[in-house]
Amino acid sequence: MFRPKVPTMPQPTGLTIPPAVVEPTAVTPHAPAPASTTATPARNRPAVQLTPGTVLAMVGGGTAVVLVVGAVLVSMLLAVALTAASVAVCALTVRSCIARR
Repeated sequence: MFRPKVPTMPQPTGLTIPPAVVEPTAVTPHAPAPASTTATPARNRPAVQLTPGTVLAMVGGGTAVVLVVGAVLVSMLLAVALTAASVAVCALTVRSCIARR
């Protein structure tokens, strides 16, 4: 059940025909076409073209990222402040309990 089964290569059946012999042909070189010497100058265009719509989308996206990151940072700061306040209240409670004894 757990033994691997190795596939066997089937043997060819029937008659095989030897491949046809390909004889080389003569190659006659010809003169290459002259290269054009006048190259068209490349235009000086920026790689990214900014249209008013794309600028508006980029500003909107940047604003959204700033708002999301700001909300996350403010919530983390609030969590740290609440934790510190609760630890301070617990410390004061334990201190007053120990002082009464």
